[in-house]
Amino acid sequence: MRDNRLAPLRLAIRAVLMAAVLSACADRSFTDLDDFMDEKRALPGGVVQPIPTFEAYEAFAYAAATLRSPFDRPMNARQLAALSAPTMVRPDENRTKNYLERFSLDTLAMVGTLQRDNFNWSLIKDPEGRIHRIQLGSFLGRDHGRVVEMGDAFVVVTEIVSDGTENGWVERPRTIELKGM
Repeated sequence: MRDNRLAPLRLAIRAVLMAAVLSACADRSFTDLDDFMDEKRALPGGVVQPIPTFEAYEAFAYAAATLRSPFDRPMNARQLAALSAPTMVRPDENRTKNYLERFSLDTLAMVGTLQRDNFNWSLIKDPEGRIHRIQLGSFLGRDHGRVVEMGDAFVVVTEIVSDGTENGWVERPRTIELKGM
């Protein structure tokens, strides 16, 4: 019972303490802020630097699109002569496509070589992570590519691509290098 009689007294004490605390925050003088602003206004004004002018972007016209990629192996004289000679190159559209002809040559990677029963094989990894054995004459790539040379660290593929005319085709050598070298 005694606690119930003291409850209004406790409430009154709390209210008085709250009023005292809040009255300390009620100081309406901003003299320190006014002094700071007066000090900053007394300083000389600065000069805003103008926005820098930029020269207009000049597009670069790449004129080496028909030249050999700097990332491919250089061609020897025999390959250059074969490219410049007029030939009647045409892909065999009736030939059954191999599994590796689904993928672009850029997505295929050479991962090793294998020799078995006096046959040399190159190991090619497709984008799905599967490893395939190829040898000279194997077809791969979307552009009718055929393996024409194999080494320990590279596979040379000759592709048959359109030359831009209606029935014109040209051979284009490409190289797949051993991954990691």
